[in-house]
Amino acid sequence: MEIIRTDERGYFNHGWLKTYHTFSFAGYYNPERMHFGLLRVLNDDIVQGNKGFAIHSHHNMEIISIPLYGKLEHQDSTGERGIIQAGEVQVMSAGRGIQHSERNPEAEPVNFLQIWIFPDAKNIKPRYDQKKFDETGRINKIQLLVSPDSAEGSLRIHQNAFLSRIKITNWVPFTYKRFDDKNGIYAFVLENDIQIGELTCNRRDSLLVKPGETLKIVPCNEPQLLFIEVPMS
Repeated sequence: MEIIRTDERGYFNHGWLKTYHTFSFAGYYNPERMHFGLLRVLNDDIVQGNKGFAIHSHHNMEIISIPLYGKLEHQDSTGERGIIQAGEVQVMSAGRGIQHSERNPEAEPVNFLQIWIFPDAKNIKPRYDQKKFDETGRINKIQLLVSPDSAEGSLRIHQNAFLSRIKITNWVPFTYKRFDDKNGIYAFVLENDIQIGELTCNRRDSLLVKPGETLKIVPCNEPQLLFIEVPMS
């Protein structure tokens, strides 16, 4: 399996925005990192207080935002408006076209993950949803956040993709079990360290696991991980 170290990501400091790009995006281009299966974008953004992204358009993309700390305000052309914070997840199906803005409404910075996944159908009606997830629901077990069918109370997207989180506190090795055996797994270390075989993966390192490969994690220092499971084509 491939490991992407945190300092191998594209990085830009725009003053109001510090952003890390795992895959080619905006001013970062790496022909070897265009996407992982149908996962197109994973941006790790830090937005300064009272700053944000002005209104802009998206088409035919499933967009998921996950705040890690701070607050993020969303407004879009469907009339939806809301604020999400750590513990919450936002999904937006851009479909045939949607305009939206994202800004930090507070004085303190917000750190959030922006994830784009190619949809399984084009030009659908745009939609927006958000939900709060209790942190206790992911301690030493998978907490499903996003799925194609709202399973286990997760948010729905238009793709056979599954996003989940775990916080491992019991120091017991954990093996990730796929929701679909044909999918690949993008594992992102949110906090602390894990061991994979003889390799140590640190905070904000990534693992790219192809179908047929087993992902067995030995925890170090109570790690937190995000799993993005996607079709490979």
